Amino acid sequence: MPSLGNRRPRIRALRSDARHGNARPIHRLAKIPLTILLVNGFGATPLGELHLLYNEAHRVVESAAVKPARSLVGSYVTSLDMAGASITLSLIEGDQARLWDAPVHTAALRRGM
Repeated sequence: MPSLGNRRPRIRALRSDARHGNARPIHRLAKIPLTILLVNGFGATPLGELHLLYNEAHRVVESAAVKPARSLVGSYVTSLDMAGASITLSLIEGDQARLWDAPVHTAALRRGM
């Protein structure tokens, strides 16, 4: 089955696409205690659609017994005004959650300043 990156799904098919795009490899992560779930828009995808994608991705991740401890939704790394989004699930080990929560001021991300 092709992943989300190979198709342009309609919003009504989002639940099915998030499940098929992420379900197989995510079950291997069930023993990982904490993760960061990032939904990044490519520039032309409205924030509301990114949040719909995040909600479904979060549901799929939690159904695999993986806990998203932190999340980020928005257009951070874009390709001009390209439609679409990417979903990234990063593993947190040790005190990496503390590092993630630290103030940051970069071109793509500013928070805690």
